[in-house]
Amino acid sequence: MNKACPPPIETNVGGTQDVYYANSMIVPLPMMDHAAGIYMWDEDGKEYIDASSGPMVSALGHGNKRIISAMTEQANKLDYAYTRVARSRPNLEYAERLATLAGPGFERVHFASGGSEVVDNALKFLRQFSIATGQEKRRHVISLMPSYHGATIGSLAVGGNEDLAPFFDGFAITSETIPAPFSYRLPKGHSPESYAAKSAEALEIKIQELGPENVLAFIIEPIGGLSTGAIVPPDQYFRDIRNICTRYGVYLVFDEILCGAGRSGKFITAHHWPDALPDIIVKAKGLGAGYSPLGAMFAPAAMVDKLANLTGCEFSYSYNANPVSCAVGLAVLDEFERQNISERVGDVGNMLRAELEAIKERNQIIGDIRGKGLLLAVEMVSDKKTKKSLPDSCSPTDSIRKHGLKCGVMLYARPITGNRFGHWFMVAPPLNITKEECSELLRRTEASIIAFQNQLIANGII
Repeated sequence: MNKACPPPIETNVGGTQDVYYANSMIVPLPMMDHAAGIYMWDEDGKEYIDASSGPMVSALGHGNKRIISAMTEQANKLDYAYTRVARSRPNLEYAERLATLAGPGFERVHFASGGSEVVDNALKFLRQFSIATGQEKRRHVISLMPSYHGATIGSLAVGGNEDLAPFFDGFAITSETIPAPFSYRLPKGHSPESYAAKSAEALEIKIQELGPENVLAFIIEPIGGLSTGAIVPPDQYFRDIRNICTRYGVYLVFDEILCGAGRSGKFITAHHWPDALPDIIVKAKGLGAGYSPLGAMFAPAAMVDKLANLTGCEFSYSYNANPVSCAVGLAVLDEFERQNISERVGDVGNMLRAELEAIKERNQIIGDIRGKGLLLAVEMVSDKKTKKSLPDSCSPTDSIRKHGLKCGVMLYARPITGNRFGHWFMVAPPLNITKEECSELLRRTEASIIAFQNQLIANGII
């Protein structure tokens, strides 16, 4: 009996987390037993390659002994210290190292337990700063459609997902949205550059429409995550949105939760565009690399210190700057340096993308490969020439995941905003994956694509 099949394991009490998920989910969830490096094994002994890092969290793979040792050592020495009543050395050292990596303009670091919390913290900090400096009207947040920035009520509300309108109706205030700067399926007459310029223009129009004095922030993933399939806007787009935000006094927030911590080839994704730096950066996922929950907000010392002299920003969580998490973060940074991750990501990422492009040429349902470094997306289509999406009836994202599991590769995909923008899956393995391991990942991924393609042909869909 294969223990990897749905529905969730039934018990009278408890159950695995997926008891909360829709029963219509058709993708098996393997019961994992152990993991090492890029591999995971379920209780039946079946091996899988973790092709999307869990997703995009396990930046250094599984079972890193040096990180585990640092975690254990810190837990034995000082397991917890509440930041409202005490300080800890790991907090001090980790903040200093991160701020040094981020550079001028990001001298202060505020910690949280993950991405959703840290987005909330950034918005609360900016709102509190605006109130304390006599700009009480600044309350609107602008984001992209589609986009995703977390799963708390606050962070979920600033994501662009039209399907959640009934959920938020009368319950929470959602962000204003503008079109995301897509690069693949564009309106007639547009290039990626012209459409990105139009998206930037839409930001200025939206600010003017709301009244500049009423707009708090514009939040964006500089390299898209699952919600847009790893879109990478042209360089000019970042200069445009930076200039617009500066012109109207709107804070620019880079959500690097998914694309940061080395996944793009730079530890700070914003450093790809040094002439268009944001005001605030938020990071998570790869910071703790899956070994401990960890998120961080980077802010200018000038803002933090000014606010501290006025009202302060005293919203906190019990696990802010947890000593064990900070010790893990420090160990992760040590591993990044020891393994020369930034250089490896550039080298291996180029190889992985080139091979995915070759897979695209060999298979009729792959329309686009996009992304940067080791954050890549593969878009599936029914017609390459017209870029027509696959029909929802064949459940493209769930189906490719099912075929992936059969072929021993864990791919990350799910329906996004009613599939109005297309169907894609992510390829984002641990950052220390070797080229040899990439070859095996690619072999299993192409086998999954071919299996799904054959299914579509057999059913007369393509």
